[in-house]
Amino acid sequence: MKSSLSDLEKRVLAVLQKGFPITLTPYQDMARKIGIETAELLDVLKRWRDDGKLRRIGAVVSHVKVGLGAGAMVVWQVESERVEEVGTMLAGFPQVSHAYERPASDAWPYNLYTMVHGADAAEVDETVAAMSRACGVDKYRQLQTLKELKKAPPTYIKGV
Repeated sequence: MKSSLSDLEKRVLAVLQKGFPITLTPYQDMARKIGIETAELLDVLKRWRDDGKLRRIGAVVSHVKVGLGAGAMVVWQVESERVEEVGTMLAGFPQVSHAYERPASDAWPYNLYTMVHGADAAEVDETVAAMSRACGVDKYRQLQTLKELKKAPPTYIKGV
């Protein structure tokens, strides 16, 4: 498949996918790294946003490094007509970093997934119990995080 990115866009993507530098001037520093002005970098990002190529730019927080050493993927069995309501409610808990729907099957009846974080396993258990009470769903499984195997951003393009 032929790339539809210009040379400039490839350079912007290459530097952006490496993550933001931890500085007071991250956009300026990224622009300097690829040899362009900050305004030019921002113009590319604005164009990507306007074209729907870029939804958002956000931080990826290491939960362990901020003191949240325990986690669990909680899978919920929710009536299809309540998935959006329950998902929105559960996603509103500050301990939840991810909430999404997946199709259920005969072998796996769970259709709503949430990633819950806490300082320790007991805190995660308390949060999950509170979530269950809040949404009125008691059919769920808590899948404890035992080890983080990989946490790396995707690489779309090589370079810079």
